[in-house]
Amino acid sequence: MEATGDAKGIANAPVNLTREFVEAGYNNRAAVPDHPRWLAQWTADSATARASYAPRLDLHYGPAPQETLDLFVPATPAHGTFLFLHGGWWRSLDKSDHSFVAPAFVDAGYAVAVANYDLCPAVGIATIVDQARRALAWLAREGDAHGANAQRIVVGGHSAGGHLTAMMFATDWTTLGFDAAPMMGGVSLSGVHDLRPLTLFSANEDLRLSDAEAARLSPALEPPRVQAPLLVAVGADETGEFIRQSQLLWDAWLPTRPQGVDSMLRIAGRHHYSVVVDYADRQSALTRATLALFGA
Repeated sequence: MEATGDAKGIANAPVNLTREFVEAGYNNRAAVPDHPRWLAQWTADSATARASYAPRLDLHYGPAPQETLDLFVPATPAHGTFLFLHGGWWRSLDKSDHSFVAPAFVDAGYAVAVANYDLCPAVGIATIVDQARRALAWLAREGDAHGANAQRIVVGGHSAGGHLTAMMFATDWTTLGFDAAPMMGGVSLSGVHDLRPLTLFSANEDLRLSDAEAARLSPALEPPRVQAPLLVAVGADETGEFIRQSQLLWDAWLPTRPQGVDSMLRIAGRHHYSVVVDYADRQSALTRATLALFGA
Protein backbone atom coordinates (compact mmCIF):
# COMPACT_ATOMS: atom_id res chain seq x y z
CA MET A 1 0.00 0.00 0.00
CA GLU A 2 1.42 3.36 -0.95
CA ALA A 3 1.97 5.84 1.86
CA THR A 4 0.00 9.05 1.58
CA GLY A 5 0.86 10.85 4.83
CA ASP A 6 4.05 12.66 5.79
CA ALA A 7 6.54 11.46 8.41
CA LYS A 8 4.62 13.21 11.17
CA GLY A 9 1.29 11.68 10.24
CA ILE A 10 -0.34 15.09 9.84
CA ALA A 11 -1.52 14.85 6.24
CA ASN A 12 -4.55 12.73 7.09
CA ALA A 13 -5.66 14.80 10.09
CA PRO A 14 -9.16 16.30 9.84
CA VAL A 15 -9.38 20.07 9.90
CA ASN A 16 -11.76 22.32 11.83
CA LEU A 17 -12.59 19.68 14.41
CA THR A 18 -15.73 20.24 16.45
CA ARG A 19 -16.79 18.56 19.66
CA GLU A 20 -19.76 17.07 17.81
CA PHE A 21 -17.53 15.55 15.14
CA VAL A 22 -15.14 14.09 17.72
CA GLU A 23 -17.95 12.69 19.84
CA ALA A 24 -19.50 10.97 16.82
CA GLY A 25 -16.12 9.58 15.74
CA TYR A 26 -14.89 8.28 19.09
CA ASN A 27 -17.94 7.40 21.19
CA ASN A 28 -18.09 3.72 20.35
CA ARG A 29 -20.90 2.97 22.79
CA ALA A 30 -23.12 5.41 20.95
CA ALA A 31 -21.96 4.06 17.58
CA VAL A 32 -22.79 0.46 18.57
CA PRO A 33 -26.14 0.55 20.42
CA ASP A 34 -25.99 -3.15 21.29
CA HIS A 35 -22.55 -2.87 22.86
CA PRO A 36 -23.82 -4.27 26.21
CA ARG A 37 -24.40 -7.60 24.48
CA TRP A 38 -20.82 -7.67 23.26
CA LEU A 39 -19.36 -6.67 26.61
CA ALA A 40 -21.43 -9.41 28.25
CA GLN A 41 -20.08 -11.91 25.71
CA TRP A 42 -16.50 -10.84 26.50
CA THR A 43 -17.14 -11.42 30.20
CA ALA A 44 -18.84 -14.78 29.76
CA ASP A 45 -16.29 -16.11 27.27
CA SER A 46 -13.46 -14.91 29.52
CA ALA A 47 -14.88 -16.75 32.54
CA THR A 48 -15.08 -19.91 30.44
CA ALA A 49 -11.48 -19.46 29.29
CA ARG A 50 -10.20 -19.12 32.86
CA ALA A 51 -12.18 -22.14 34.01
CA SER A 52 -10.91 -24.26 31.12
CA TYR A 53 -7.27 -23.18 30.96
CA ALA A 54 -6.40 -22.42 34.62
CA PRO A 55 -4.16 -19.39 34.09
CA ARG A 56 -1.71 -18.08 36.66
CA LEU A 57 -3.57 -15.04 37.95
CA ASP A 58 -2.36 -11.67 39.14
CA LEU A 59 1.36 -12.06 38.56
CA HIS A 60 2.97 -8.73 39.48
CA TYR A 61 5.08 -7.13 36.78
CA GLY A 62 5.56 -3.84 38.66
CA PRO A 63 5.08 -2.13 42.03
CA ALA A 64 1.60 -0.60 41.62
CA PRO A 65 -1.40 -2.71 42.75
CA GLN A 66 -2.82 -2.86 39.22
CA GLU A 67 0.49 -3.84 37.60
CA THR A 68 -0.53 -7.46 37.25
CA LEU A 69 -1.11 -9.93 34.46
CA ASP A 70 -2.81 -13.27 33.97
CA LEU A 71 -0.64 -15.85 32.23
CA PHE A 72 -2.06 -18.70 30.17
CA VAL A 73 0.49 -21.36 29.23
CA PRO A 74 0.22 -24.41 26.96
CA ALA A 75 0.80 -27.95 28.18
CA THR A 76 4.02 -28.17 26.17
CA PRO A 77 6.86 -25.61 26.03
CA ALA A 78 5.52 -22.38 24.56
CA HIS A 79 6.48 -21.50 21.00
CA GLY A 80 6.16 -17.82 21.93
CA THR A 81 4.18 -15.40 24.10
CA PHE A 82 1.39 -13.01 23.13
CA LEU A 83 1.10 -10.03 25.49
CA PHE A 84 -2.38 -8.51 25.21
CA LEU A 85 -3.17 -4.97 26.40
CA HIS A 86 -6.88 -4.31 26.87
CA GLY A 87 -8.89 -1.28 25.79
CA GLY A 88 -11.48 0.88 27.52
CA TRP A 89 -10.23 4.41 26.78
CA TRP A 90 -7.48 3.96 29.39
CA ARG A 91 -10.20 4.46 32.02
CA SER A 92 -12.28 1.26 32.21
CA LEU A 93 -12.39 -2.52 31.77
CA ASP A 94 -10.01 -5.13 33.14
CA LYS A 95 -7.81 -8.01 32.10
CA SER A 96 -10.50 -10.36 33.41
CA ASP A 97 -12.80 -9.09 30.63
CA HIS A 98 -10.31 -10.22 27.98
CA SER A 99 -9.27 -13.76 28.92
CA PHE A 100 -11.22 -14.87 25.84
CA VAL A 101 -8.28 -13.88 23.62
CA ALA A 102 -6.12 -16.67 25.08
CA PRO A 103 -7.57 -20.08 24.10
CA ALA A 104 -6.90 -19.96 20.36
CA PHE A 105 -3.23 -19.13 21.00
CA VAL A 106 -2.78 -21.63 23.83
CA ASP A 107 -4.29 -24.35 21.65
CA ALA A 108 -1.71 -23.44 19.01
CA GLY A 109 1.12 -23.80 21.56
CA TYR A 110 1.62 -20.18 22.62
CA ALA A 111 1.52 -18.55 26.04
CA VAL A 112 -0.76 -15.52 26.49
CA ALA A 113 -0.31 -12.76 29.06
CA VAL A 114 -3.30 -10.46 29.56
CA ALA A 115 -2.16 -7.36 31.43
CA ASN A 116 -3.84 -4.85 33.68
CA TYR A 117 -2.75 -1.28 34.31
CA ASP A 118 -3.95 1.64 36.40
CA LEU A 119 -6.84 3.63 34.97
CA CYS A 120 -7.55 7.29 34.35
CA PRO A 121 -8.27 9.59 36.13
CA ALA A 122 -6.28 8.04 39.00
CA VAL A 123 -3.24 8.17 36.70
CA GLY A 124 -2.52 9.79 33.36
CA ILE A 125 -1.95 8.06 30.03
CA ALA A 126 1.81 8.67 30.31
CA THR A 127 1.87 6.52 33.45
CA ILE A 128 -0.09 3.79 31.67
CA VAL A 129 2.42 3.81 28.80
CA ASP A 130 5.21 3.28 31.33
CA GLN A 131 3.25 0.42 32.89
CA ALA A 132 2.85 -1.26 29.50
CA ARG A 133 6.61 -0.99 29.06
CA ARG A 134 7.13 -2.62 32.46
CA ALA A 135 4.76 -5.46 31.56
CA LEU A 136 6.69 -6.19 28.39
CA ALA A 137 10.04 -5.84 30.14
CA TRP A 138 8.93 -8.21 32.92
CA LEU A 139 7.86 -10.85 30.41
CA ALA A 140 11.19 -10.57 28.62
CA ARG A 141 13.13 -10.94 31.86
CA GLU A 142 10.93 -13.22 33.97
CA GLY A 143 8.58 -14.97 31.57
CA ASP A 144 10.60 -18.16 31.19
CA ALA A 145 10.37 -18.81 34.94
CA HIS A 146 6.56 -18.79 34.69
CA GLY A 147 6.14 -20.99 31.63
CA ALA A 148 6.12 -18.27 28.98
CA ASN A 149 8.65 -17.90 26.17
CA ALA A 150 10.64 -14.76 26.92
CA GLN A 151 12.63 -14.81 23.70
CA ARG A 152 9.67 -14.70 21.28
CA ILE A 153 7.13 -12.08 22.37
CA VAL A 154 4.45 -10.41 20.26
CA VAL A 155 2.64 -7.52 21.92
CA GLY A 156 -0.86 -6.52 20.85
CA GLY A 157 -3.83 -4.58 22.07
CA HIS A 158 -7.30 -3.36 21.23
CA SER A 159 -8.44 0.29 21.18
CA ALA A 160 -6.48 2.01 23.98
CA GLY A 161 -4.38 -1.15 24.00
CA GLY A 162 -3.65 -0.59 20.31
CA HIS A 163 -2.30 2.83 21.21
CA LEU A 164 -0.14 1.28 23.94
CA THR A 165 1.20 -1.28 21.47
CA ALA A 166 2.18 1.46 19.04
CA MET A 167 3.90 3.31 21.89
CA MET A 168 6.01 0.20 22.50
CA PHE A 169 7.24 0.64 18.91
CA ALA A 170 7.97 4.31 19.60
CA THR A 171 10.12 3.41 22.64
CA ASP A 172 13.91 3.47 22.71
CA TRP A 173 14.41 0.22 24.58
CA THR A 174 18.14 0.79 25.05
CA THR A 175 17.26 3.42 27.65
CA LEU A 176 15.44 0.68 29.59
CA GLY A 177 18.41 -1.66 29.71
CA PHE A 178 17.78 -3.75 26.57
CA ASP A 179 20.22 -4.20 23.73
CA ALA A 180 17.23 -4.49 21.40
CA ALA A 181 13.46 -4.27 21.67
CA PRO A 182 12.07 -7.24 23.64
CA MET A 183 9.40 -8.14 21.08
CA MET A 184 9.42 -9.76 17.68
CA GLY A 185 6.18 -8.17 16.45
CA GLY A 186 3.08 -6.23 17.40
CA VAL A 187 -0.61 -5.70 16.66
CA SER A 188 -2.45 -2.41 16.96
CA LEU A 189 -6.13 -3.40 16.68
CA SER A 190 -8.53 -0.44 16.43
CA GLY A 191 -5.88 1.77 17.96
CA VAL A 192 -5.87 5.54 18.45
CA HIS A 193 -2.53 6.83 17.19
CA ASP A 194 -3.04 10.61 17.17
CA LEU A 195 -4.51 11.66 20.51
CA ARG A 196 -4.96 15.32 19.67
CA PRO A 197 -8.68 15.03 18.74
CA LEU A 198 -9.36 13.53 22.16
CA THR A 199 -8.93 16.90 23.86
CA LEU A 200 -12.44 17.60 22.49
CA PHE A 201 -13.88 14.20 23.47
CA SER A 202 -16.18 13.81 26.48
CA ALA A 203 -13.87 11.13 27.91
CA ASN A 204 -11.20 13.79 28.37
CA GLU A 205 -12.81 14.67 31.69
CA ASP A 206 -11.00 11.54 32.88
CA LEU A 207 -8.07 11.45 30.46
CA ARG A 208 -7.13 15.07 31.26
CA LEU A 209 -5.13 15.52 28.08
CA SER A 210 -3.75 18.94 27.28
CA ASP A 211 -2.89 19.76 23.68
CA ALA A 212 0.81 19.32 24.43
CA GLU A 213 0.35 16.01 26.28
CA ALA A 214 -1.90 14.65 23.54
CA ALA A 215 0.76 15.38 20.94
CA ARG A 216 3.56 13.94 23.09
CA LEU A 217 1.67 10.67 23.57
CA SER A 218 0.71 10.24 19.90
CA PRO A 219 2.77 7.45 18.32
CA ALA A 220 1.91 8.66 14.81
CA LEU A 221 3.80 11.87 15.64
CA GLU A 222 6.88 9.92 16.75
CA PRO A 223 9.36 7.95 14.64
CA PRO A 224 9.16 4.18 15.04
CA ARG A 225 12.19 2.95 16.96
CA VAL A 226 11.49 -0.79 16.70
CA GLN A 227 11.91 -2.59 13.39
CA ALA A 228 9.90 -5.69 14.33
CA PRO A 229 6.86 -6.36 12.10
CA LEU A 230 3.69 -4.46 12.99
CA LEU A 231 0.14 -5.45 12.05
CA VAL A 232 -2.32 -2.53 11.94
CA ALA A 233 -5.89 -3.85 12.00
CA VAL A 234 -9.36 -2.30 12.23
CA GLY A 235 -12.95 -3.36 11.70
CA ALA A 236 -14.45 -2.22 8.42
CA ASP A 237 -17.66 -1.24 10.23
CA GLU A 238 -15.95 0.96 12.82
CA THR A 239 -16.41 4.73 12.80
CA GLY A 240 -14.63 6.75 10.18
CA GLU A 241 -12.28 8.16 12.80
CA PHE A 242 -11.12 4.74 13.98
CA ILE A 243 -10.51 3.67 10.40
CA ARG A 244 -8.63 6.94 9.80
CA GLN A 245 -6.54 6.44 12.92
CA SER A 246 -5.33 3.07 11.65
CA GLN A 247 -4.58 4.45 8.20
CA LEU A 248 -2.80 7.37 9.82
CA LEU A 249 -0.24 5.21 11.62
CA TRP A 250 0.32 3.20 8.47
CA ASP A 251 0.91 6.31 6.38
CA ALA A 252 3.10 7.97 9.00
CA TRP A 253 5.41 5.04 9.66
CA LEU A 254 5.55 3.10 6.39
CA PRO A 255 8.12 5.38 4.68
CA THR A 256 10.66 4.72 7.47
CA ARG A 257 10.10 0.97 7.79
CA PRO A 258 11.79 -1.92 5.95
CA GLN A 259 9.94 -2.86 2.79
CA GLY A 260 7.42 -5.64 3.34
CA VAL A 261 7.75 -5.74 7.14
CA ASP A 262 4.34 -4.37 8.10
CA SER A 263 0.80 -5.33 7.14
CA MET A 264 -2.63 -3.72 7.35
CA LEU A 265 -5.90 -5.58 7.80
CA ARG A 266 -9.40 -4.13 7.45
CA ILE A 267 -11.80 -6.79 8.73
CA ALA A 268 -15.15 -6.92 6.95
CA GLY A 269 -18.36 -6.98 8.95
CA ARG A 270 -16.72 -6.06 12.26
CA HIS A 271 -17.34 -3.05 14.49
CA HIS A 272 -15.36 -1.88 17.50
CA TYR A 273 -16.73 -4.54 19.87
CA SER A 274 -17.00 -7.49 17.54
CA VAL A 275 -13.58 -7.14 15.92
CA VAL A 276 -11.63 -8.23 19.00
CA VAL A 277 -13.86 -11.31 19.39
CA ASP A 278 -12.14 -12.62 16.27
CA TYR A 279 -9.28 -13.57 18.60
CA ALA A 280 -11.55 -16.32 19.95
CA ASP A 281 -11.50 -17.94 16.49
CA ARG A 282 -8.30 -19.79 15.58
CA GLN A 283 -9.17 -19.52 11.88
CA SER A 284 -10.02 -15.80 11.78
CA ALA A 285 -7.91 -13.52 9.62
CA LEU A 286 -6.91 -11.57 12.75
CA THR A 287 -5.68 -14.60 14.68
CA ARG A 288 -3.87 -16.02 11.66
CA ALA A 289 -2.19 -12.67 10.95
CA THR A 290 -1.10 -12.40 14.58
CA LEU A 291 0.31 -15.93 14.60
CA ALA A 292 2.16 -15.07 11.40
CA LEU A 293 4.17 -12.53 13.39
CA PHE A 294 5.65 -15.53 15.23
CA GLY A 295 6.42 -17.16 11.90
CA ALA A 296 3.54 -19.62 12.38
